[in-house]
Amino acid sequence: MKIAIACDHGGVHLKEHIKKYLQDKGIEVVDHGTHGEESVDYPDFAAKLCQDITSGASGAERGILICGTGIGISIAANKCHGIRAALCADVFSAKMSREHNNANVLCMGERTTGVGLAEMITDTWLTTEFAGGRHQRRVDKIRALEK
Repeated sequence: MKIAIACDHGGVHLKEHIKKYLQDKGIEVVDHGTHGEESVDYPDFAAKLCQDITSGASGAERGILICGTGIGISIAANKCHGIRAALCADVFSAKMSREHNNANVLCMGERTTGVGLAEMITDTWLTTEFAGGRHQRRVDKIRALEK
């Protein structure tokens, strides 16, 4: 599995933690930045990661985006065609975002989510499969909204 990851300045510490956490599990990580605490604009990093996911450029299957709260970066990601980004601050939401919504981008907030919980959210999000069935019809309707 290969995962893309990106953040703004408000999420750089959690991004680095999750990146190492994934790598320690043998998951390849494509890092789209940012790499420091200097103020940057989260839509730029959301766009970079989302373009990678939808184009298949790096081979990353899914992505993780992090900002201070996760709100701004999730809004930006969901403006990108083909992206279903889910802001998750608990394990149940992470599970449902995959099982029911087939989310391809996980968003989290560094200032709102501790590292232990972020690890559990990430694990759940990565291991939960899309249930399909009646949920596929709903995902198809979401895709139709993009047209």
